[in-house]
Amino acid sequence: PEVVSPNVIVMEASTGTVLYDCDSLEAHYPASITKIMTTLIALENSDLNDIVTFSDAAIDNTEGSGIARDYGEQMTMEQCLYAVMLASANECAYAVAEHVGGTIENFVAMMNEKAKKLNLCNTHFMNPTGLHDPQHYTCAKDMAIVGKALIKEGGDDLLKITSTYDAYIREDSEKAFWLVNTNKLLKQYPGVDGLKSGFTSQAMSCITITAKKKDLRLIAVVMGEPSSKVRNGEIKQMLDYGFSQYQQGLLLSLIHISEPTRP
Repeated sequence: PEVVSPNVIVMEASTGTVLYDCDSLEAHYPASITKIMTTLIALENSDLNDIVTFSDAAIDNTEGSGIARDYGEQMTMEQCLYAVMLASANECAYAVAEHVGGTIENFVAMMNEKAKKLNLCNTHFMNPTGLHDPQHYTCAKDMAIVGKALIKEGGDDLLKITSTYDAYIREDSEKAFWLVNTNKLLKQYPGVDGLKSGFTSQAMSCITITAKKKDLRLIAVVMGEPSSKVRNGEIKQMLDYGFSQYQQGLLLSLIHISEPTRP
């Protein structure tokens, strides 16, 4: 594939086998694909039915994308993760981090500790949202590994969230909010069912995507793209390449055990 992204990888999801790589260890700002790690930590350390309370700090200290929550409002963890992974809601990521870690600082420490456990090679987190910080960075290979871990941890519950294109939260209340997924590839490429896109002026356009055809699931990452249009076009090339060049099969080993010779 011919791509302009400086940081690209395609990985088979169950084994971590790298199918395509172009400077995937080069550090870049991750923007909101950070929330893949945020969601992984949340799923490992909470229940989807947990009640998350929005502190004043969660409302006041986050900028960028959000879903207009109120001071002291409560949502379930599942509702929060829908907002985080579909609408990239920063106040929800902040509230999830406070709920799981007690403080933002503790949660970020959990993120960086998880990065060590996953043997990530060029990643350091400063916040759970992906808002720009010079010391907040990662690389395509590391994000593919985090995506692999998230799919394994979250399973069908996670993919149910990330494969949703649009949905209401609190539909039966006066605070109903319509979420629309920032991952437009859900409607543009067959088999795509996650994970997360991102953009800041410093990170430019980036995405970690997963798609499945038959028994083969791929994870692809591009970073530092000039636009979402270019980003999505190049991800499609990555997935086309992976699905056309590789297939997954089950190897069966047939062992013949001879009976001992009788005297």
